[in-house]
Amino acid sequence: MSSRKDKNTLLELIRNGSPMTLREQFRLTVLLSIPAILAQVSNIIMEYIDAAMVGSLGADASASIGLVATSTWLLWGMCSSAATGFAVQVAHLTGAGDFDGAKAVLRKSLTAVLIFGTLLAAAAFAVSDRLPIWLGGDESIHRDASLYFRIFALSMPFLQLLSLSVGMLRCSGNILVPGVVNIAMCVLDVAFNALLIFPSRTVEFAGRSFTMWGAGLGVEGAAIGTAAVSAIGAVTLFCYMWFRSKELRLAGTHGSCLPDRKTLGKAFRIGMPIGIEHILICGAQIMTTVIVAPLGAIAIAAHSLAVTAESLCYMPGYGIADAATTLTGQSLGAGRRGLARRFAHITVGTGIAVMGIMGVVMYFAAPLMMGIITPVEAVRAAGVEILRIEAFAEPMFAASIVAYGVFVGAGDTLIPCTMNLGSMWAVRLTLAALLAPVTGVKGVWIAMCVELCFRGTIFLIYLFRERWLQIAKN
Repeated sequence: MSSRKDKNTLLELIRNGSPMTLREQFRLTVLLSIPAILAQVSNIIMEYIDAAMVGSLGADASASIGLVATSTWLLWGMCSSAATGFAVQVAHLTGAGDFDGAKAVLRKSLTAVLIFGTLLAAAAFAVSDRLPIWLGGDESIHRDASLYFRIFALSMPFLQLLSLSVGMLRCSGNILVPGVVNIAMCVLDVAFNALLIFPSRTVEFAGRSFTMWGAGLGVEGAAIGTAAVSAIGAVTLFCYMWFRSKELRLAGTHGSCLPDRKTLGKAFRIGMPIGIEHILICGAQIMTTVIVAPLGAIAIAAHSLAVTAESLCYMPGYGIADAATTLTGQSLGAGRRGLARRFAHITVGTGIAVMGIMGVVMYFAAPLMMGIITPVEAVRAAGVEILRIEAFAEPMFAASIVAYGVFVGAGDTLIPCTMNLGSMWAVRLTLAALLAPVTGVKGVWIAMCVELCFRGTIFLIYLFRERWLQIAKN
């Protein structure tokens, strides 16, 4: 409770123009980052649990989810970009102390993003049967891959509502509640998976054995469990935002839910580049899957499971990036460009330090990380090798992640998105296509490591040139 009061007090210093010491700036960064990091890590733990439980069914089950993983990321990214266009407006309005304006943007965003999420769900459902074929997966995994993606598609309206609720609460300065809900979702995911993936079985606990009911749905059960958890999380956060949020509470207030041209225009300017970036970056990741797919089920499983394992190391960067978006957005909304600059430097430096440490942990803990999520020795060995390659890229990966969060908070998305795209398509895919036929899945991850180091470098250059501050001023 004391930390929560400290956070609110420090955020008020931004909004009312009071001076902030370096210690106060760093403390506020930490107070906002920790819940965001926990939320991001809990999301990855949920994926880790899914991967481990499905991985126990064999390489084909892991490969069926891995084949469509980049396609599900594409859909999630589209939801996120739609929500971000409105959430950044809320950060600026909240920083300026205009809470009525922030609530008005929230009302108008609900109609827009839910229509968008429903249309996205319909499109994804329509292609679910053909997607595994288009991705070049082996025929033995087509059915499970298609089924997993179809169920994911049906959950899109809830994922859209979840993304909007999380984005709005974080940009208003409330990172704790989304973090707590995400952790609860992780716990629920374990329970749902245990009941839905496996058949009824005898379980021993505390010296006693009992029969645990199970649906025995395998990959389908993992998809249903994740969709159910997403729906519960979305409804919970939306209700909190509607009835309890200090900054965004809509209960008892009145206003139009129809988006106006000004609000939509700002949302489009901020979110459109992010949406295009997600499409093209996920397209690049899908192309990576296409490069890996001919290498066989072992390579697909190792690649997809290693991506999940690595996520535990880079999710802290995304948590700090969430804090960076809130801090820079509210500082710029309050007209405090100097403070926004200092928060940018603090958050990026913190992200590099944290993910640098995580890279060292990943290098030495790679056998344990892969051992948890797959019992298949060939998949485990390949995963350890490629994780250790990627460990060297973590600090510069952090630089790109957190700097991007800074730019989003400033409403500067077009050039950073272009930088992301150029790096992925020109560097990563080119190198992966050249190296994969020679060195297998190892070559794909060497290409990833080189590209992430390059991306981090160009993002740091853009950060220190401060064009993003000029765009925010305009």
